[in-house]
Amino acid sequence: MSEITIKNSQTLNAIVAPQITEKATYVADKFNQVAFKVRKSATKDQVKEAVELMFKVEVTAVNLLNMKGKTKRRGNNFGKRADWKKAYVSLKPGQEINFVGD
Repeated sequence: MSEITIKNSQTLNAIVAPQITEKATYVADKFNQVAFKVRKSATKDQVKEAVELMFKVEVTAVNLLNMKGKTKRRGNNFGKRADWKKAYVSLKPGQEINFVGD
């Protein structure tokens, strides 16, 4: 297996799913950013390359946040959801990513 394909597979696996929430929609409209759930081991460079390859857009910046999992309780039992990482990807003006797929 060549080094290029290994790098591309790691890069493309960096993104788990888009975050489609009220806050993510607000940020997309106001600041031209898109929110993604990414792997905990993902770096800014990997996220940038993955978005550019998958959606054919130009990325200007990537901000990563470590999100703590919520503590949940059911009766006397306590549990915790898994920690995860979120990425806010800034796009060049005039470009957008449409998840609806018209």
